[in-house]
Amino acid sequence: MRKRVVAVKGTCCGMISLLFATSLAQAQTTIDFSKITCEQFVLLRVADPDYIAIWLSGFYNGKRNNTTIDVDRLKENARKVKHYCLYNKGLLMEAVEKALAPQGSAQ
Repeated sequence: MRKRVVAVKGTCCGMISLLFATSLAQAQTTIDFSKITCEQFVLLRVADPDYIAIWLSGFYNGKRNNTTIDVDRLKENARKVKHYCLYNKGLLMEAVEKALAPQGSAQ
């Protein structure tokens, strides 16, 4: 009986250790958005483009102290940036600024 308890105890500790190690590995993933390229964005090499679009929207809205979000506009802007990146090279954040520049402004 004692061996079973030790075996179960060891298994629990092993599972807890595995879960802890997994959460540590996930916590160490960081992304520098200023270095993401259009190619990486379009080819899903960094993360899901929708997640990136949401983060970028929050970043640029935060710079403008805007705390509201227009979901339809977010989707449309993400589509514009994806389209821009399909046909242009360079950094994603530069692509955002060019693809979403007001009409008639210098690019």
